[in-house]
Amino acid sequence: MGGNPALGVLFHWLGGFSSASFYVPYKRISRWSWEVFWLAGGLFSWAIAPWAFASLRTHDLLGVLAAAPRATLLWCWFWGAMWGFGGLTFGLTMRYLGLSLGMAVALGLTTVIGTMGPPIFHGTIGAIAATTSGQLTLLGIAITLAGIVVVARAGSAKQRDLGGVASEGVAEFDLKKGILIAIFSGVMSGCFAWGLDAGQPIRDLTLAAGTDPLSQGLPVLCVVLAGGLTTNLVWCLILIARNRSAGQFLGAANDGGQAPLLRNYALAALGGTLWYGQFFFYTMGESQMGKYGFSSWTLHMASIILFSTLWGFALKEWQGTSPRTRAIVWSGIGLLVGATVVIGAGNMLQAAA
Repeated sequence: MGGNPALGVLFHWLGGFSSASFYVPYKRISRWSWEVFWLAGGLFSWAIAPWAFASLRTHDLLGVLAAAPRATLLWCWFWGAMWGFGGLTFGLTMRYLGLSLGMAVALGLTTVIGTMGPPIFHGTIGAIAATTSGQLTLLGIAITLAGIVVVARAGSAKQRDLGGVASEGVAEFDLKKGILIAIFSGVMSGCFAWGLDAGQPIRDLTLAAGTDPLSQGLPVLCVVLAGGLTTNLVWCLILIARNRSAGQFLGAANDGGQAPLLRNYALAALGGTLWYGQFFFYTMGESQMGKYGFSSWTLHMASIILFSTLWGFALKEWQGTSPRTRAIVWSGIGLLVGATVVIGAGNMLQAAA
């Protein structure tokens, strides 16, 4: 397996920035309940964007999926549905913890489960750990986890600095509730990596159909995200029925006023497409990582936490914190940047072997 790991790292950074940015447009949506804007944006994330980009950048999309083994399609959909349980609560982690701390806790667990699960399952982790390049890659993964811990510690220090009062941009800060939701979200979100791993037969078929290797993962996303759509759609419809909020799609607001429909739909479309963009670039990055493609999940998670933390500063979530707290969070950022360099170096060493 060839590739250009340096280019792969760049794609993962682009994906991380896209993921870290998707909730920013959502925060500008007004007079819509959570279930309404989550579903409106999610339709772009899980249905419209995946099929549009896969149709434009791959050959014979429908033929490839029709030829894929039914078991492959089922497992991709299943792991996507399991991921959906984490995805539908992911927004709540940011609601109660903020972009920085919420993503650190949830994605820390996701990193471990999504990165180490597939190679352990396939029995390749021993062979990886026996080589210098593999050891360097695993070291980068360990540095990533250390960076996540440091960023999370900074989040706790932020709460102490603020005396338990939410900072600007996190109006509903609730540490206990947020941590519980983040743990659940992190564990289930790791299932996405299993769905991508299960899709190798689809990648083989799309390459055989003449698709550029950079885009070989896009058809897999169509199936995995269909599973995510299933879970999120069911839950949002339950909330819409319970809260009687269906009218908001046509302009009725939850406070009885008029919602800015055009603006809300535009923001939902932007946020939803940005969310999909993380995996659009992820599949490109993974295609360049060679035999150590499993490390792509760590690179992806590190990039998301890095850029979400920077967004946290831009949204003033760290306003009012002490210099010591800010020093801690910048140390975490430094570790995450260093981790991507180490993982990239390990992959480049493997590619040169």
